[in-house]
Amino acid sequence: MAIATVNPATGETLKTFEPLNAGEIEERLIRADRAYREHRLTGFAQRSALMHRAADLLEEDQDAVARMMTTEMGKPLAAARAEAAKCVKAMRWYAEHAEAQLADEHPAPGDVKDSGGVRAFVRYRPLGPVLAVMPWNFPLWQVVRFAAPALMAGNTGLLKHASNVPQTALYLEELFRRAGFAEGVFQTLLVGSGAVADLLRDDRVVAATLTGSEPAGRSVASIAGDEIKKTVLELGGSDPYLVLPSADLDKAVRTAVTARVQNAGQSCIAAKRFIVHTDVYETFTARFVERMSALKVGDPMADDTDVGPLSSAQGRSDLEELVDDATRRGATALCGGGRPLHLPDGWYYEPTVLTGVTDEMRIHREEAFGPVATVYRVDGLDEAVELANGTSFGLSSNAWTRDSAEQERLTRDLEAGGVFFNGMTASHPGMPFGGVKRSGYGRELAGHGIREFCNATTVWFGPEE
Repeated sequence: MAIATVNPATGETLKTFEPLNAGEIEERLIRADRAYREHRLTGFAQRSALMHRAADLLEEDQDAVARMMTTEMGKPLAAARAEAAKCVKAMRWYAEHAEAQLADEHPAPGDVKDSGGVRAFVRYRPLGPVLAVMPWNFPLWQVVRFAAPALMAGNTGLLKHASNVPQTALYLEELFRRAGFAEGVFQTLLVGSGAVADLLRDDRVVAATLTGSEPAGRSVASIAGDEIKKTVLELGGSDPYLVLPSADLDKAVRTAVTARVQNAGQSCIAAKRFIVHTDVYETFTARFVERMSALKVGDPMADDTDVGPLSSAQGRSDLEELVDDATRRGATALCGGGRPLHLPDGWYYEPTVLTGVTDEMRIHREEAFGPVATVYRVDGLDEAVELANGTSFGLSSNAWTRDSAEQERLTRDLEAGGVFFNGMTASHPGMPFGGVKRSGYGRELAGHGIREFCNATTVWFGPEE
């Protein structure tokens, strides 16, 4: 895939970039290693001041950065502005909380004494240069949620961003440089996916984090495993959205639409499988289809656009194949199901609701990365849980119920990294984020995220006499 900005709303190639050659990559690896040796010695107060400055600069740049993201990957401008604001919030959160999250931990006095020591503590120390392989769908947020904790912990970052968002990738390097971080603390590597293996095998790269597809995660994990290097993976999702009889249906329907079509449905944590109790199935489905049909698909730069284009022609083709396979096998499209006729240019797809989906259809098993929802009818909670867990993914989940017993049961039994009741799945810097099963492993955000790329060092003191 060429490293280029291609406007998804028009298909026009706006700017292309030459990938770094071997010598240029080597220069950046040297810088990252050298910068780490100095950056790790800075104190939290200094790092915090720099991170706050980066947040201030991004806040000033918000409109320009939003337009850049929309041009590169097609999200509505309002959503792009919100993404930039979310990044500002995360930077400030880590600037203010990193020191406490990495404070020394002290074992119980009895355990210290039992070990034969007189004093002991655990100190979190940085690891070194960390490679981040990041996706295009949230081109700013995905990187910041890695970079803010990693840099605050004393690590340095090497970003291999998706090839269709090169301007956003370069902006991020420039942002941290303008904020005052030393040269080499955060660098963008304009390289193709073929360069990742060599980067992972380089001794100066000590760990890696990847957000992306299951095949990409498998490849990175296997290479890193061979090199015995730490990885954090956030892969695909096919999140269930359970609607049970006690739900506030009006709110559940409104939220369901947003949860499915945010970012044109191109989100790992977007709700994708709507599992609805038979008692409320007809009402929910009718209202859901009505609202999905009313969404405005169009120019992502327009303020009144609800759904922009998909990020690439290939992404739209992949989605069309899933829908076509399902309808050929008997599923029904209650709305949508194709390209909007009034938008012949660009990579648009209609908001779509499918019913009658069975386990022989690909869309039942695979992630639909676009504005396509599947709706299932279930007769009870046991069936709902079984269907929700009947996937290889386990990123997050949503459940609409005001019944406390049902909430406790779903908290216990849903196989996912998150269970969100009566609201939409979202990531927040103060709460850990990640999945189970083939949605990956490890956690980002909160204290869990900043400690992923730290060495938890036991420090023990014996008697001096």
